Amino acid sequence: KRTSAGGDEKATRQEASDTRPTMKTTMTSARAAGKAAATSARKVQVLRTATTMSARRVGPSTGGRAKTLKHNAGVTEMETDNGTCYGSFCYNFEFENTEATTPAHWKPTIRVAVSGAAGQISNHLLFQIASGLTFGDDQPVALHLLGSDRSKDAVQGVAMELEDSCYPLLREVWISIEAEQAFRDVDWAILIGAKPRGPGMERSDLLDLNGQIFQMQGQALNKVANPDCKVVVVGNPCNTNALIAMQNAPNLKRKNFHALTRLDQNRARSQLAVKSNCHYGSVKNVAIWGNHSTTQVPDFVNATILGEPAEKVIDDQDWLEEEFTPVVQTRGAAVIKKWGRSSGASTAVSISDHIRSLLVPTEEGDCFCMAVCTDGNPYGIEEGLIYSMPLKSTGDGSYEICDDFEVNDYLREKIVKSQEELMNEKNCVKHLIGESGGACAITEDTMLPGEN
Repeated sequence: KRTSAGGDEKATRQEASDTRPTMKTTMTSARAAGKAAATSARKVQVLRTATTMSARRVGPSTGGRAKTLKHNAGVTEMETDNGTCYGSFCYNFEFENTEATTPAHWKPTIRVAVSGAAGQISNHLLFQIASGLTFGDDQPVALHLLGSDRSKDAVQGVAMELEDSCYPLLREVWISIEAEQAFRDVDWAILIGAKPRGPGMERSDLLDLNGQIFQMQGQALNKVANPDCKVVVVGNPCNTNALIAMQNAPNLKRKNFHALTRLDQNRARSQLAVKSNCHYGSVKNVAIWGNHSTTQVPDFVNATILGEPAEKVIDDQDWLEEEFTPVVQTRGAAVIKKWGRSSGASTAVSISDHIRSLLVPTEEGDCFCMAVCTDGNPYGIEEGLIYSMPLKSTGDGSYEICDDFEVNDYLREKIVKSQEELMNEKNCVKHLIGESGGACAITEDTMLPGEN
């Protein structure tokens, strides 16, 4: 049973006979691994430090092997078997009025892992999560930040800023450079970190290089994550990276692996709004089909504007068929050209949108998009791929594929082309997903402009 800052169990205030401040460090064991056919049994130890407001002194721990507590210019780190507990998040302060810090309507704390935690996207996303924008204003969170040897100092800097922001919902921050530490017992894993494409590197090279990262991370999730963990893959090529992670995590539900195409959907909505001179809030049912690449298919056929078909409102078929898709595809490059940076902020917002779409019921007449496993899909798309499709949710954290979208000849041709690309990518990484016989035959560079 996990005990954490802001959790349901509160530290018992001790009645001391003297006036010296006291602190108690305890370790609690988490659940053993589930069924015998699942992962081997493991003991998950979660550090909890309780203190009075006037004292920060580590006492002996029982079984948790709390190793060091460092104080340096206001920076506090505690190294444990679970990684590094950072700053004030190492402490569970005992207040006279505990209801003021943990309101009764708050949900139980969830654990959210973020890889690439020192990157530009994470630098926006982490503050959205901590503020309640991503998971809701009644959802306390414990952040597990995954960095590398090279980025650990930068991740600590991010943790310092989170600490200084004093978000009430942020109950714990853990820093690690090991995936198995960072993913331990997490409910959500947002996998942003990936290698950028270097000079002269082909897409097939990038698939193999990043595929090895997501193979390892999938195996780590399989071993230590909550069995109901939701996995959002952002690092490119995100569709196939999500496939690799999914295939290496058989103990997790295939349906719980998603790749991010929400930024593409948001860009498509925005462009239809601009063209129709309407606010984007009135643009509904815009879908993105396929791969997060130049073969993606922004769907205007099923889109509506002010409740009317988008094709009727815009009444410019040449623009819709010839210009709309390239504008969506090259938007990232246009952003870089204007201000010299990639779309870190809008990507972070789209990740929050992606997650909220699973936690809030989908509005009637609308959909949301993410790349998901094609098993059992109603559109005849090859099974066993991670492919973007229109989805809907009841707000329970899961989704269903919309089965009522019109697929005309224009859409079908493009949907098949994106499917073929993903099948080729799968062939390139068969050695990473436990399959044999793959032959990599990627000859075209379909990376979206402005993305590595």
